[in-house]
Amino acid sequence: MLYIVPTPIGNLEDITFRAIRILKKVDFILAENIKNSKKLLNYYKIKNILKSYHSYNEYKIILNIITFLKKGNDIALISDAGTPIISDPGFLLVKYCIKNKIKVSCLPGATAFLPALINSGFYINEFTFIGFLPHKQGKNNKLKTICKESRTIILYESPYRILETLFLIKKFLGKKQKKISLCREISKKFEETIIGNINDIIYFFKKKTPKGEFVIILQGN
Repeated sequence: MLYIVPTPIGNLEDITFRAIRILKKVDFILAENIKNSKKLLNYYKIKNILKSYHSYNEYKIILNIITFLKKGNDIALISDAGTPIISDPGFLLVKYCIKNKIKVSCLPGATAFLPALINSGFYINEFTFIGFLPHKQGKNNKLKTICKESRTIILYESPYRILETLFLIKKFLGKKQKKISLCREISKKFEETIIGNINDIIYFFKKKTPKGEFVIILQGN
């Protein structure tokens, strides 16, 4: 069995009893960043083997992982934070498991976009999750299409590119009066949600240095 195990996105208490039990019982844990994951395992006194699994090595080691699983062993996959595969490595591994008739079980748990979406107060019966935008090529075209979308849009962005992305959103929104919600540091001490029109949000972050990973919610029609 391959277990997909969500881990806290901020507060270490945001993990389920089941997730802790699975992380203790599997033969080993695949982690995106071993150093970061050790903090979580140490906090819950989980003494298990951590092996590196990330976008730079997944093609090299995937057949070894599949062979190990085929022998009847159990593996857990975790990312730096939140639910693996959502804007993190892991899709390839799940695809190979399904192809090889290996059972996959994804545990429910923490992810950044749902709290941010609910905190926005926007209409959320229909929404579109985009995740991270391309850093350079294709970013403009992607945002141009997004700004025409009638459903609520969810984006992830880093503090280093947030202002650039906000200026592009302003450009492609034109005269549309859509509200924006920015949520950062979800479940952490300095969690913050800012809601307003695009000019309000840009002005706010011109005066205050952006910190933490951001979830951008663009209001739908």
